[in-house]
Amino acid sequence: MVKQQYPRLGERVYHARLENGLHIYVDQKPGFQKSYAFFATNYGGMDLRFKLDGAWQDTPAGVAHFLEHKMFDTEDGNALQDLAANGASPNAFTSSAITGYYFESTRRFEENLRILLSFVSVPWFTQESVDKEQGIIGQEIQMIEDDPEWRVFMSLLEGLYERHPIRVSVAGSRASIAQITADTLYACHRAFYCPANMVLCVAGDVDPEQVCRIAREVLPHGSGQAIERSCGADEPETAARPLQTMEMEVSTPIFQLGFKADPAPMGEERLRRQLMGELGLEALLGTSSPLYARLYGAGLINSSFGYGYEAYPGCAFLAAGGESRDPEAVRDAVLAEAGRLAREGIDGALWQRLKKAAYGSRVRGLNSFEFICVQLAQSHFAGVDYLRFPEVFDGIEKSDVEDCLRRWMAPERAALAVVRPAGAGGRP
Repeated sequence: MVKQQYPRLGERVYHARLENGLHIYVDQKPGFQKSYAFFATNYGGMDLRFKLDGAWQDTPAGVAHFLEHKMFDTEDGNALQDLAANGASPNAFTSSAITGYYFESTRRFEENLRILLSFVSVPWFTQESVDKEQGIIGQEIQMIEDDPEWRVFMSLLEGLYERHPIRVSVAGSRASIAQITADTLYACHRAFYCPANMVLCVAGDVDPEQVCRIAREVLPHGSGQAIERSCGADEPETAARPLQTMEMEVSTPIFQLGFKADPAPMGEERLRRQLMGELGLEALLGTSSPLYARLYGAGLINSSFGYGYEAYPGCAFLAAGGESRDPEAVRDAVLAEAGRLAREGIDGALWQRLKKAAYGSRVRGLNSFEFICVQLAQSHFAGVDYLRFPEVFDGIEKSDVEDCLRRWMAPERAALAVVRPAGAGGRP
């Protein structure tokens, strides 16, 4: 294993690449009783089209999420129950880009790690169990489709993107999951749940060499084949539909305002753009910004307001939203202020405060073992060393962020999605 020291952060991470292609990262935390393990595959809800055995495969929306649900089933029972019986707190999640399985424990770490690696790498499905799961996930889909905050966010993605699969729900639809069979799940597991397409990240007072030994013993020896994926035809820079509205049972309109950023490349530039996007949003919409004070004072936003920058293979966007009695007025004010900052620049004193605060927030995040492991995994798949963020921060100038505001937050790149109270005249 290779030990990497990060003196500015006080972190020490061991890294190894096993013979089967699996990358392992261990952030050693001497003296801590708690340990955390995160086993992730570079496969998420947006991976609908890929090449397997030389032929392109088109899969229904929701397979990655469905597979996550079914992976806990084993021929002898259920891995969730096995981990819980060992005192671990296990769970999993599927995003648009990755699927991750994890547990936190204060005892029996090595035994729990064996269980985690085993059930994720050895699938066991029957058509009967798949049919049963379709009903369970169908109910979950119904619940999220009744959630106005989820609906408005998905509506925003549909407004921003014409073809990119980021606009498709990770859970799929009841119609799409009805097409999933046990054979579908086995094929996608074979394609994406192979060591070379996965990463294991661990944080705690554990022996890095022992983590590697367990992985070698439990996991397949073959690396699997490289999988080519498609995100669809190239997207234009402009938003697909500037305004999307609908009606639901809400008391106050809720909205999501988004801007189509340039797709982020692999490598350290992806982290740099993420930091620039976050700093740009803080300068424009943060609680210390002049615009936030004006919008809040005018009653156009409230404590529900939030914002963020997100990047996935082939796309990136900035989004802000919450409750508002006049979402269009918020959009117009944001566009006007973004234009002003692009022309006149960000106030120097505000910039220094924002940059220090953003850096401090990243450092505080390292107090969470979960945050560390998930960031290490996501950054690995993006081809970047996440713990180099201090050095990347150092290289970002105020002019860099102003240029991002100028390019990304232009009117033609903007889309607004609104959920209005039922009977308020929302337009489909």
